[in-house]
Amino acid sequence: MDAKKKYRLRVETCIRTIIDVHKSVNSSHEKEGFLSQFEKLRSAIKGFDMQEVSEGDVIMVEQATNALLSEFRPLFEKGDYGPVYENVTH
Repeated sequence: MDAKKKYRLRVETCIRTIIDVHKSVNSSHEKEGFLSQFEKLRSAIKGFDMQEVSEGDVIMVEQATNALLSEFRPLFEKGDYGPVYENVTH
């Protein structure tokens, strides 16, 4: 797999993870705008020209994803929510 395909996969994985975690903690539609923005972003990435993307850009997306997910950490540590994914596949 070439670097640009790997970049796309890494960015799509970040977005998908944010969407899945958000769905897990928000059973109501109170934050639907937040979720719809990430759904739009996921769609937009499919048509994005990855030739314009660098390793540094992808790392910034991954770091931002990790920072956002760390905000959710206390919710999961308290045990208020179960696992986001039932089965983990690699």
